[in-house]
Amino acid sequence: MAATAQHKIVGVLGGMGPDATVDFMAKVIAATPAGEDQDHIRMLIDHNPTVPSRQAAILDGGEDPGPALAAMAVGLEKAGADFLVIPCNTAYVFEKNIIDATSIPLISIIGVTVDEIAHRVPGVEAAGILATDGCLQANVYQDAMVARGIRPVLPDASELAGLMRLIYRIKAGDQGDDVRQSMRALGTALESRGAQAVVAGCTEIPLVLNEAMLSVPLIASTDVLAQHTVALARGEEPLPAQES
Repeated sequence: MAATAQHKIVGVLGGMGPDATVDFMAKVIAATPAGEDQDHIRMLIDHNPTVPSRQAAILDGGEDPGPALAAMAVGLEKAGADFLVIPCNTAYVFEKNIIDATSIPLISIIGVTVDEIAHRVPGVEAAGILATDGCLQANVYQDAMVARGIRPVLPDASELAGLMRLIYRIKAGDQGDDVRQSMRALGTALESRGAQAVVAGCTEIPLVLNEAMLSVPLIASTDVLAQHTVALARGEEPLPAQES
């Protein structure tokens, strides 16, 4: 199935978690200049919350989610997707499974988010990362930041344990004020240790934390990925070559 000459088709590996996927889709729609239905971007969604836990696989040797992610990607490519996105940061630890199984580009939420730090904060020297313990242990954000000359500022062990409790509360549907203020406190702690920006490196975090709650820029990975998805689908940015 070929894309229209006007728009590319995006394939979304979703469900990790469900609310974060819906939030991503809403942000794609909000970021799209449209006067009628036909102006919007076609999104093919595989909303699959049964993908094995990325955290358990990284931290405890649990079931590998790579094959499930690869199967989702293959299905989306066969359905007509021109490129792929995943509104889940930790899933990118398993990106090689997807790249090896498909022939279309996978847009890295990690890469575009780290690029956005430098764009939003010219001359940035240090940025905080709020991300899952699995994502942080895999060093995907830290490596990308160091490659750009940015010093990562990380939660300490106690803060990370608290962050994980908050993420699981959000996944369970709790977006109340207690969760919001506790997430704000974690971001503020990174600011106090020299972070000139804070990355919301888990797509649950922007559901409860926004830039007005911090005194430095909040780089929300969901928002950045949505903006790039729109630009790529509309041809405003060229599709990158698929990684090998």
